Amino acid sequence: LQRMLAMAVEVDRSPTCSSRKIADDIFPFILNIPLRSQREALLNTMESQLLRCRLLELLFQHSCDMPTTSAMSLDKVLYFLSHSSVLPQFQDETATWQRWDEMLQYLSLLLLSYHTFPLAEHLRTSVSDRMKLIAQKAKPRLQDSDDISQLDIQLKMNDFITRMQKTLGEPFPPQIQEKLFLLQ
Repeated sequence: LQRMLAMAVEVDRSPTCSSRKIADDIFPFILNIPLRSQREALLNTMESQLLRCRLLELLFQHSCDMPTTSAMSLDKVLYFLSHSSVLPQFQDETATWQRWDEMLQYLSLLLLSYHTFPLAEHLRTSVSDRMKLIAQKAKPRLQDSDDISQLDIQLKMNDFITRMQKTLGEPFPPQIQEKLFLLQ
C-alpha cells in the first residue's frame, strides 16, 4: 500500500497536487482507525514524505480551534502548536496525557516530514524537473514563512507548555517531557 501511494503521488506532473487529492481521500479513514498504534504504523511507514506531511497537516487542521488556509511552512507548524487542541478522541479510550503525547508525536513527525520534503528533496517539483535540479545541485527554495526566529519558537513553546500544564498539571509524565524537548 505504501509503495502504491508513493507512486500515485509521483505519477502526476505536480506531486503537491496529487498528494493533496490522495490525502483528502484517505483522511476520513485515518479518523476511523481505532488504535494509536495502528495510526502511528500507517504514518511512520509512509514512503511519501509529501503525503505524510499533508495527512498530518489535515489532522492538525481538524483539531484546530481556528483552521488556517496558509501554505505549509515552519510558521504553520508553530500555528498548529498554538491553536491545536489535543487530537480528536478516537474510538479507543485513552488518558488525557496520552492524547497530548500522541499530539506531540505527530507534531514532531510533521516537522520532520516538512523539513525533509521541501528543504532537502525538491518534492514540490515533478520527477523530471527534480532530476534536473538535483543534477544542477540547486538548493530548494524556502518560503517567506519558513523564516522563523528562536524567539518565536520559544514563545510558542512556552504558551503550549502552559496550556498543557492547565490540563495535565505538573509534573509531566517522562514521555511528554522527552517529546517536548525533542520538538523544541
